[in-house]
Amino acid sequence: MISLFHSLSQSCSKITTEQYSTSFSNAIKLLHKDLRPHIYNIYGFVRVADEIVDSFHEYDKAMLLDEFKQQTRKAIDQKISTNPILHSFQLTVNEYNIDYSLIDAFFVSMEFDLTKKRYDEHGYKDYIYGSAEVVGLMCLYIFCEGDSESYNKLMPYAQSLGAAFQKVNFLRDMKADFTGMNRTYFPGIDFNNFTGEMKKKIEEEISADFNHAYQGICQLPYKARFGVYVAYQYYLSLFFKIRQTQPNSLLSARIRIPNYAKAFIVLRAGLKNQLNIL
Repeated sequence: MISLFHSLSQSCSKITTEQYSTSFSNAIKLLHKDLRPHIYNIYGFVRVADEIVDSFHEYDKAMLLDEFKQQTRKAIDQKISTNPILHSFQLTVNEYNIDYSLIDAFFVSMEFDLTKKRYDEHGYKDYIYGSAEVVGLMCLYIFCEGDSESYNKLMPYAQSLGAAFQKVNFLRDMKADFTGMNRTYFPGIDFNNFTGEMKKKIEEEISADFNHAYQGICQLPYKARFGVYVAYQYYLSLFFKIRQTQPNSLLSARIRIPNYAKAFIVLRAGLKNQLNIL
């Protein structure tokens, strides 16, 4: 009856995704049904690690993260875990032979969040790679379904998309990161004196990431293209809203996209997909 435990574990990852991110869970539903469980498995794993460093303030975060890291390695090596989130994740990692170096890099960035409050240019790039780009690369393993040639061709675009999403998150979550946890990810930026010029420079960097990522989305396998395009459009709409927001306002409120706007994004993306004009 191990199949029942497989199913239960993957349901846990799906529920975790739905509870923590409406936008991502809606986009995942637009992927081909063969891909969905594995993307849920990746997101569930990432979400739990992120929660440890961001939310478990009354506990020993370093100890919990280290335990989670060791349990992840053991789950992948043994191809089993009594932790449903880790069990579902190892199913995906082992089925698609996801390179463990991506998982290692992810944990390095999570460990940064325990101690680092400011980043120089090198640290900023390392953090984004480990916290976001490698997640895009893990998902790309699923989207390419074992086609290593396609994976290698699409790698740079997946990294750009992950970087764009993360940088938008940094701007969206400025209030929680800076005022709540005293974190500043952007190098050389003083949020006590966050000017329009500083904001514009960051926005230009994000625009370049989005533009590069779009080229890759157009080349994705059909099973993945629509769902990834919708996630791209969700974040692009959020980015446009952030661009229209004054710098000081980002420190006082979290920018959101209302549900009716998300529905419109899906309808418009669906039309483009049907007309094959993504």
